[in-house]
Amino acid sequence: MNVMAWKASMLAMLGLVAALLSYPTALSMAEASLISMPTEDVHRGHAPVVFLAESLTPDYYADSCPDVRGLVRSAVGEALQKDIALAAGLIRLFYHDCFPQGCDASILLAGAESELQMWPNRFLQRAAVQLIEDIRIKVHHACGPVVSCADIMALATHDAVLKSGGQSYLVPLGRLDSLEPAPLSTVSELPLPTFNISQLIEAFESRSLDVTDLVALSGAHTIGGAHCTSYADRFAGEANSNEFVRMLLHNCTTGDIRDKQDLDVTTPNKFDDKYFGNLEAGKGVLNSDMQLLHDPRAMELVKGIAENQWWFWNQFDTSIRKLGQLQGPQGNAGEVRTISCSVPNHKSSNVGEV
Repeated sequence: MNVMAWKASMLAMLGLVAALLSYPTALSMAEASLISMPTEDVHRGHAPVVFLAESLTPDYYADSCPDVRGLVRSAVGEALQKDIALAAGLIRLFYHDCFPQGCDASILLAGAESELQMWPNRFLQRAAVQLIEDIRIKVHHACGPVVSCADIMALATHDAVLKSGGQSYLVPLGRLDSLEPAPLSTVSELPLPTFNISQLIEAFESRSLDVTDLVALSGAHTIGGAHCTSYADRFAGEANSNEFVRMLLHNCTTGDIRDKQDLDVTTPNKFDDKYFGNLEAGKGVLNSDMQLLHDPRAMELVKGIAENQWWFWNQFDTSIRKLGQLQGPQGNAGEVRTISCSVPNHKSSNVGEV
C-alpha cells in the first residue's frame, strides 16, 4: 500500500490526480502510458521496423540558431490567423512523414517518386507543405542553412497544437533530412481509416507505439476533417441502424463531395478532449475512431480521457514526443536541405526539373 500511495502522489504531481480519483484502473494505465517504451512482448515477438531515436536534444540549435523556436512559432501563428484549417494540415503532415520510416521530412520531397503522389497521402494539405518551405526560407535567412526541414516540421506541429488550443510539449531537435522519399511499400503501412482495432494496434506496435499511444494520438482528430470516401465504408453496415451515420450519409449524398466532415462534431477547430466524448456518444466519424471502443484497454482510456482533459494533455505529450523521435533502420542519416525542403542537396542543380 505504501508503494501504491507513493506512485499515486507522484502521478498527482503530473496533473493526473483527477483521473486517478475517477477511475480505480487509472493508476496502472497511467503508469504504462507515461513510460510506454517498446519491449519484445509488446511487439508480439517481432522487432518494430521503426525505432525511437536517442540522439535528439531540445537545445540542439542553442548556438547555431537560438531563435528557431520563436521564428517557427511566429510564422505558424500568422498562417493560422488566415486559415485555421492549416493546424490540422500540419499535424497530419507530420504524422504521415514520421510513420513510414521516421521523422525525416521525406514526405516533402518532390519528383516522380514523391510520397505526396502516393495514394495514402492524397488528401494531405498542400498548403501545409508550402508553409514548411516558407518557414525554412525565413529560418535559413536568419540563421543560415543549419536547421533541417524535419525539425522545422516538428516545431510547426507543436505550434499548430498550441495555437489551436492544446498544451505545449517538449520538442527534441537534431533530425536530419532524408536523401530520398520513403518507398511506397512503407508508406502503404500507414493505418487506414477502414482498419479494425487489431489492425490499428498491430500497425502502431510496428512503429514502437502501443495502445495508449494509439488512443492519445487519435485525439489529434479533435481538429480537421475527412472526405466522404474516408468513411464511406460505414454506410453499408450502419446507415440503417445508426442515426449519426445516417446524418453522415445524408451530407455525403446531398452536399458537395469535395466538402469535408469535421472529425470532432462538438469543437471542430479547438484542440481539446471533446473527440473522446464524441466517441462515447457514438459520434466518431471514421471507422478507425469508433474501433477504439472495441478493445478493453483502448475503451477504458477513451472513457478516462473524456472526463479528464489533463489526462489527455499528459498522455498526448508523451505520445507525440514518441512519434517525433521515430527513425527507421537507416538511423538519423541524411542532410540539412539548403535549397528547398522539396529537393535534396545533390539534386539542387536540377531544381527547375523537379
